[in-house]
Amino acid sequence: MFRGVAHLNLDTKGRMSFPSRYRDKLVERCDGEVVVTVDPDRCLLVYPLPEWEVIEQKLVKLPSLKPQTRRLQRLLMGHATESQLDGSGRILLPPPLREFASLDKKVVLIGQGNKFELWDEGVWGQRCDQWLEEAAEDYELSDGLESISL
Repeated sequence: MFRGVAHLNLDTKGRMSFPSRYRDKLVERCDGEVVVTVDPDRCLLVYPLPEWEVIEQKLVKLPSLKPQTRRLQRLLMGHATESQLDGSGRILLPPPLREFASLDKKVVLIGQGNKFELWDEGVWGQRCDQWLEEAAEDYELSDGLESISL
């Protein structure tokens, strides 16, 4: 499981170095092979290759005549880019993906269990503030959330 928040910098070539606590797990689980794709929230998703293959198979099996399904397939599979950790534990983020998520120099890597989200640091701060405001205003929890005790 990937968890936690890491504030990182992209180098001038658009490479991101994974923190060592994640690097070892990625090498162990997938020999450092990851897939990077876009998320509708305007961040990037980084999956270990085996995790991505499960998602990809589910996307392929969805009914493609539904417009919402086609949009999601086009976004996620159309932007999916394989990458391999180099000897320094870095991956290259191609320019189109960096542009999609407005990634510049400072980024935030968020562990999300089976994957990571990669956000521009400024956008991440704004979105966190927004989500906290929305949480304070919205007291009704969905059925699944009501059963969780924090």
